[in-house]
Amino acid sequence: MRVVFMGTPAFSVPALHAIHAAGHEILRVYTRPPAASGRGLKQTPSPVQSAADALGLEVQAPQNFKSPETVEAFAALECELAVVVAYGLILPQSVLAVPRLGCWNIHASLLPRWRGAAPVQRAIMAGDKKTGVAIMQMEAGLDTGPLLETRETPITADDTSESLHARLADLGAAAITEAMAAADELTRVPQPDDGVCYADKIDKAEARIDWTRPAREIDCHIRGLSPFPGAWFEVDGTRVKVLAATPVDVDGPAGQVMTDAPVIACGTGGVRLERVQRAGKAAMDGADFMNGGLIVPGQRL
Repeated sequence: MRVVFMGTPAFSVPALHAIHAAGHEILRVYTRPPAASGRGLKQTPSPVQSAADALGLEVQAPQNFKSPETVEAFAALECELAVVVAYGLILPQSVLAVPRLGCWNIHASLLPRWRGAAPVQRAIMAGDKKTGVAIMQMEAGLDTGPLLETRETPITADDTSESLHARLADLGAAAITEAMAAADELTRVPQPDDGVCYADKIDKAEARIDWTRPAREIDCHIRGLSPFPGAWFEVDGTRVKVLAATPVDVDGPAGQVMTDAPVIACGTGGVRLERVQRAGKAAMDGADFMNGGLIVPGQRL
């Protein structure tokens, strides 16, 4: 099949590799322009661009698809299908309508649950027991198109957004290549109206830990935001990210440091801080953090 691939972050890379390994002709890869990063604000290519370069594929990184020239250049490829995986740019109808099979998106949730920008984080934060990937025929609405394929996976008590992202990326790669192999026989199933909810982009302010919530909810909050942007609390003006924690049975005022493990009391129960990171510092074990003296038993956070 003559394919165009559109993606940007590491989540997109397994799908690119799988499509290439399946023998499809990847006419061009579209990705977001290089981003400035580091102290020197060096232009860093996206993970998809790095992977495409390694495969010897043509890459383009337009700022958007608003100009007629960009749309015409895409149409001139005469692709049969465009595969879109966390690309990060809005595609107008003039692009969606070009390929014979349209544009297929790999979305990291079981649509219509968690449409939007942060489906993996939101699923863990909400305490969902399962999630998955959906291969969706793209249309103008936000993740509203008909479904071509879905795959499920459980969300375990140890899953973080990092581990679940990695598993869903591989699941999506397998699903897209199987869907492509059966492209002309697939049934397009409209999404149901029941169960629609939205995965809004994570705001850094909402990442702050509310110790009055039950320990199980705080555990989901921490795992859903680990490692980025990281659930956090402040002590003496210092922001501390909690990258891993374990719910424990403890009874005390919400936010109080109960033991030197360290265990922090929550609205019900408590959490033991397993892995934390102070602003500007390397991540460390909770016990080592406690030994630093920033928090002590009896202190209220």
